[in-house]
Amino acid sequence: MGRAFEFRKERKMKRWAGMAKAFTRIGREISMAVKEGGGNPDYNPRLRMAINNAKAANMPKSNVENAIKKATEKDSANYDEIIYEGYGPHGIAILVETATDNGTRTVANMRHAFSKYGGQMGTNGSVDYMFTRVGQFKIEDSGQDLEELELELIDAGLEEVSKDEDGMIVFNCGFTDFGNFGTALEKMGLEAKSSELVRLPQHSKALTDAQAEEVIKLIDKLEEDDDVVNVFHTMDEGE
Repeated sequence: MGRAFEFRKERKMKRWAGMAKAFTRIGREISMAVKEGGGNPDYNPRLRMAINNAKAANMPKSNVENAIKKATEKDSANYDEIIYEGYGPHGIAILVETATDNGTRTVANMRHAFSKYGGQMGTNGSVDYMFTRVGQFKIEDSGQDLEELELELIDAGLEEVSKDEDGMIVFNCGFTDFGNFGTALEKMGLEAKSSELVRLPQHSKALTDAQAEEVIKLIDKLEEDDDVVNVFHTMDEGE
């Protein structure tokens, strides 16, 4: 099915590869969520999302509680969410979401990766318009009827429901509906195995396997950076 298809299945595992690295990134998610909306997940949808992701990564409950407590302290680190945009080989648009306590370090790392692997950094807004930001939730498939789920969740902001290659049911909702949609799932007794804000390309570009490999090398390098949270691109990853 081609290298790009294999990459689609591998990239999330690779991005969170290494338990310590995964916990570091989730800890930053928790910190930013607490600083934005407080330490009570009942009133902070972003914190609930981070806690769900911690569970999915098998992060101990004590680690989560410590991260929340630490984020409420006055001298805790402040992480800025910074987006970097550019192009990879063969005209593939790339958008990188980061959480950093040192923007100078992060931009230098991003610039180096783009330059070394055949890409070019762009200015703010140069590729952002090519993506649509949505909320994405995944639940286990227990034989639910997708049409019934769609009817029940459309008022909560559901835009699309489908199944992924792992057999999980995937819900996409509007960006501004993220919190309400998570609450709606909870009221229905449906546990989200993962929840995140993603950027879907409005159009994608098909490449040969050799071309895709060049783009993948750049994406891999970007995702190795501890400050990087997500990398989105317009390469067609196949079905």
